[in-house]
Formats: sequence, structure tokens, C-alpha cells
Amino acid sequence: MTELSRSSKIVVNKDVVSCDLGGETAMLDMKEGVYYGLNEIGTVIWELIQNPITLLEIIDKILEEYEVDEETCYADTVELIKEMEKNGLVAIK
Repeated sequence: MTELSRSSKIVVNKDVVSCDLGGETAMLDMKEGVYYGLNEIGTVIWELIQNPITLLEIIDKILEEYEVDEETCYADTVELIKEMEKNGLVAIK
């Protein structure tokens, strides 16, 4: 797994397609043929990473939009990004 820092750039892998399901997102890894789903906050992150963006920029956007403390936001975002990378949905650079 790639080391993840605040300056790491995250972007969706090209083999993944997604669609909005009324505030949630369904994703399909075309290479593996596996479906994944995201809740509302996961969907916000998914939309942000359609173009390369740093972890810090993602966290800043979430903190602007939602009432959450920075430590929780950072921990939860890192956990989601690492899970996405493990499942081949994103690349970390």
C-alpha cells in the first residue's frame, strides 16, 4: 500500500465507473467486475477525486461543508482512501 500524507495526490483509477444513486454512489471496477457503494460523505470525496487532488485539499473541503473536527475528518478520510486503494479504485501519488 502506498504511504499516504497530507500532500499525497489521489485520483480515481481509469477502470472504475460510477453513478449517483440519490446522494450515494455505486462504483464498478470494470477490471475486477466488483461493485462498491459509498454513503453521502464518501460520495463527496469520490466527486472530489475525479481529478487529482491532495489529501489536505479533500479534508479542507469536508471541513468547510460539514461540522466535524479536523482529527476525526483526517482519520476517517485516510481510512476511506486506503480502503479505496486496497480495492483498486484509486491511485495515490
